[in-house]
Amino acid sequence: MHQNYAVKNDTIIALATSSGVGAIAVIRLSGENSIKIVNEYFRSKFGSKDLTAVKSHTVHLGDILENKNIIDEVLVSVFKGPNSYTGENVVEISCHGSVYVQQEILQLFLKNDVRHADAGEFTLRAFINGKMDLSQAEAVADLIASDSKASHQIAMQQMRGGFSSEIALLREQLLNFASLIELELDFAEEDVEFADRKQFQELISKISTVLKRLIDSFALGNVFKNGIPIAIVGEPNVGKSTLLNALLNEEKAIVSEIPGTTRDAIEDEIIINGVAFRFIDTAGIRDTKDIVESIGIKKTFENIEKAQLVLHLVDANKIKDKRTKRKEKRQKNQDFNIRENIQALRNKYPNKKILTIINKVDLLSDEENSKLINETIRSQPDNDRDSKLILLSAKNKTGIDTLMQNLTDLANIGALSDNEIIVSNSRHFEALNNALNSLQEVQKGLDNNISSDLFAIDIRQALYYLGEITGEITTEDLLGNIFANFCIGK
Repeated sequence: MHQNYAVKNDTIIALATSSGVGAIAVIRLSGENSIKIVNEYFRSKFGSKDLTAVKSHTVHLGDILENKNIIDEVLVSVFKGPNSYTGENVVEISCHGSVYVQQEILQLFLKNDVRHADAGEFTLRAFINGKMDLSQAEAVADLIASDSKASHQIAMQQMRGGFSSEIALLREQLLNFASLIELELDFAEEDVEFADRKQFQELISKISTVLKRLIDSFALGNVFKNGIPIAIVGEPNVGKSTLLNALLNEEKAIVSEIPGTTRDAIEDEIIINGVAFRFIDTAGIRDTKDIVESIGIKKTFENIEKAQLVLHLVDANKIKDKRTKRKEKRQKNQDFNIRENIQALRNKYPNKKILTIINKVDLLSDEENSKLINETIRSQPDNDRDSKLILLSAKNKTGIDTLMQNLTDLANIGALSDNEIIVSNSRHFEALNNALNSLQEVQKGLDNNISSDLFAIDIRQALYYLGEITGEITTEDLLGNIFANFCIGK
């Protein structure tokens, strides 16, 4: 049982299913007296039955009564502690989904020594009673909030304890050496070393490598959890809004032949092959004196900065125009060169993944398409994966499947299939960074051969931050902040 948080022994109740009308609703109680309290208002369909005497993990059909009046016919599931979700006695009442029935049952118990549960209090009690550690408890909230296969998989992996086990192992190894260092401090006057410095150096290096890997995984885990942001950019009238509508399969954005129609970013999310993508349709990039449009273009560049991936749309018709009018004298700013156009964006954002899309290929003949493909292939480095070009017609929805496949390839979902541990929680990310910084200070101390009492402080700090992740070290404020974000009834 966790010792750093006040244990409440009262009985709590909450609706475990979504509020509103449904076929079935589940009302959950937890606490030492929960079975006894429910037993007072339950009448079995199969003769006299004492719920306090039945076996754990059993289900019983009967009625919930108040003053001999039947509120509803229900199924009562009994889970006796410590073999329950919270580690306490737990009762789940499955009743009909009428809002009236739900409220009548809730009010019945609230009037009889039962308190309404706080947000996340069932899971908090599970943590306090040692049924799960803090990172696993947080994964419960992530699992409830998961809306894609990727976010679900990360949450399930964390709930199973893979991340916790790795952190616990690192902390145990560090704690063993820390104990020897502390022992040296007790015998400071003897000038002895109990901890082998070479082995300690190797351990610090090993733990630091693991922490760096976990920290680096956060960039991937965070976008899987919240959706991968993708900015759709390009000049006006290249088909950005049409592409967004084609991807979403609905008329989300206004499509017009008038340049500058999109003045503000339009955003929506879809799931492709189990991964959530957040597409952002942006204002067309061009020189303009329109104040409102200029603000929209400024937001376009802001969205490019925030995006994990950029879809750069190019109008195939402009490439055709250049070929057919090559001999005509045109103003320089009207000329169009595919290589320069693509390279300009990549030069501006060298660290961004940019996927260039040649749109409106339906306006070209087969011969022109063939020439376009050859030209675009020649314009790209053979080994530049992110520079891959896609030819499509957003209007006719041709090439959309190819685009979607490329998006999932660029999302780097291999780590999920390989069951690598991926960090998606910002609190864990911060604690891992703090632990790594402390270990780097320990490494400096070892390199400079400083006294044990000086780098012992940094060892304690690293242990503290690792303990914060799993909840071996907590405060009431920390627990309050974490569980306040849970839904009621979980």
